[in-house]
Amino acid sequence: MLKGRNLIDPQDFTVEELEDIFKLAEEIIDNPEDFIHLCDGKVLGTLFFEPSTRTRLSFEAAMLRLGGKVIGFSEPNSSSVSKGENLADTIRTVAAYADIITMRHPKEGAPKYASYYSDVPLINAGDGGHQHPTQTLTDLLTIKVAKGSFSNLTIGLCGDLKFGRTVHSLIKAISRYENIKFILISPNELQTPEYIKTEILHKKSLDYVEVERLEEVIDKLDILYMTRVQKERFFNEADYIRLKDSYILDNGKLKTAKKDLTILHPLPRVNEISMEVDNDPRAWYFRQAKYGMFARMALIAKLLGVK
Repeated sequence: MLKGRNLIDPQDFTVEELEDIFKLAEEIIDNPEDFIHLCDGKVLGTLFFEPSTRTRLSFEAAMLRLGGKVIGFSEPNSSSVSKGENLADTIRTVAAYADIITMRHPKEGAPKYASYYSDVPLINAGDGGHQHPTQTLTDLLTIKVAKGSFSNLTIGLCGDLKFGRTVHSLIKAISRYENIKFILISPNELQTPEYIKTEILHKKSLDYVEVERLEEVIDKLDILYMTRVQKERFFNEADYIRLKDSYILDNGKLKTAKKDLTILHPLPRVNEISMEVDNDPRAWYFRQAKYGMFARMALIAKLLGVK
């Protein structure tokens, strides 16, 4: 069903197709040794036109753990792009060597454009501030493992909700499930964009509220998705100083939270989650990073059509 397809936008796959990916990912989590030869003889091309740690390494680890090989570059100066080669020619060439390609690019829409020139499946590993669909797969898989289902959840999204592409993608993806309530926690300067509210929250008549302080609502949450609040996003330093501690999660704020709260973060973390929280069983963000590898293993296998 997914063999030969591209993944450019989280909405490219139906709910049923996503469920197939998550089912396979959970099988891999339970019995990883059963999949170590699944991609024998297959090659993944990794084209990273801007820096990445977790995404690039998790894709490479995913392919290697499936028995495949990896070729590619981690920054464009080590490729013929530095000589002036255009993107279409780069993609045509790498598609001649690889069975599947994953690509990160600073320009929004570049992976979509590249897919027109690729003879093999192409996965968007992030395009500017636009989309990061495999992070969304990672987030959804982690929620599935933690909660057993995507329905009947109150999800708190906290921090930079204006510029955070991971937040926008998650809202789009999980809004397709039943009885989802969002609590949007951010300073006024970094509220969820109007187009997200109009095109998704309002259009689907989803239940949501916007608040400024995490402490007011943390007791209501099943999922808390933290993101970084950046000082440079504020027009007024006094406003930043007034609000910044509201968006640092520590043990004090967790005292009123549910015992089965699931705390997520796309990483990298700076100071928005205190390190004292790392030992709390509700902290799932490092497990989330590991599940990213399993989600990508399942995705690669599905797009290649290997069994």
